Amino acid sequence: MSKQVIVIGGGAAGMMAAISAAERGAQVTLLEPNERLGKKLNITGKGRCNVTNNCSMEELMANIPCNGKFLYSAFSRFNSQDTMAFFESLGVPLKTERGNRVFPQSDCSFDISDALRRRMKQLHVQWVRDRALGVETAEGTVCAVMGEKGRYEAAAAIIATGGVSYPGTGSTGDGYRMAQELGHTVVEPRGSLVPLESDDASCGKMQGLALKNVELTALNRKNKAVFREFGEMLFTHFGVSGPLVLSASAHLRHWEREQYRLVIDLKPALDEQKLDARILRDLTEQSNRDFEKIVAGLVPHSMVEVVLDKLGISGELKAHSVTREQRRALVEILKKFPVSVTGSRPVREAIVTSGGVKVGEVQPATMESKKVAGLYFAGEVLDVDAYTGGFNLQIAWATGRQAGISAAEN
Repeated sequence: MSKQVIVIGGGAAGMMAAISAAERGAQVTLLEPNERLGKKLNITGKGRCNVTNNCSMEELMANIPCNGKFLYSAFSRFNSQDTMAFFESLGVPLKTERGNRVFPQSDCSFDISDALRRRMKQLHVQWVRDRALGVETAEGTVCAVMGEKGRYEAAAAIIATGGVSYPGTGSTGDGYRMAQELGHTVVEPRGSLVPLESDDASCGKMQGLALKNVELTALNRKNKAVFREFGEMLFTHFGVSGPLVLSASAHLRHWEREQYRLVIDLKPALDEQKLDARILRDLTEQSNRDFEKIVAGLVPHSMVEVVLDKLGISGELKAHSVTREQRRALVEILKKFPVSVTGSRPVREAIVTSGGVKVGEVQPATMESKKVAGLYFAGEVLDVDAYTGGFNLQIAWATGRQAGISAAEN
């Protein structure tokens, strides 16, 4: 008789685990209360789904700041190239973009979730719309999963419930509770890839302003750059958000003992000398205009007043009266626009949860619990997370694969 495997959670890791167990001959039931599988998967990469990152093992490991070594075994068996081959074999053509980010050629995340659902159907994985409440054990071994609608007998259970970010997609923290009830330690979850809060009133004044083609640097207390990247960001009523800020947030991990600040290069295409020459030309050619008009030619409209405030210069000052020191100060602020940050937004606003089931209590080669036989973990429920760029989904695919194979075969 086929081995009964119950997968708890119908996200990326859960679907991959279900497919992998079924391919090894297990009889698989997947419990997911949502009306659609892969709800969070469908909104990743702005709805395009950044499937993985087309990079080497070394680069993969370098982009996982939290417990990367634990994933070495799973990645050795299922790396980025394996992920790409897997989806192409399911009929989803892929493409590699800037930063080695991999997307479906269609730019549609539903192509990924639909391919996984079709594969599960081919393998006779049974999806039951039920919320798991707990895992039952007998003599230290999994024997069943209790759901709101019934009891499901099992020789193995895979917890792949995700973290607590984006609760609207079903990430409610149920997996943490179930793991703790079975004796596991859960590292306090917090947000990663999350907007940042600021006590700088100028953020509110520029609320809604999106900056494109800027360079963002995050500095620590010792003025050491912990993050630097080129792209887009956004000012909000609470601080800053947008792709660059979310990426930076994954590097700002020690709020309790560190002080961070952000610096924006508004003119990354020009070095200070060339920028100074351009400003000097503007001041000379428009010598009778107000300084405010000169600044307006250099920054977006909603930034003009903020720049003048930070410089402490009247906008009504005539261009011909601007001193060399004032011109240098303008260059400085355009190349190093400062934003203080005080912390990250709540975990529910994060794209990824940092924290989760302590990896020291899980076998890295199989994803099986060291405390309960037949219990496996996959994906974001584990205390592993990565930087942006497809790395977090690669964790889901690799750990899901490993957990599914192990649950079916062990």
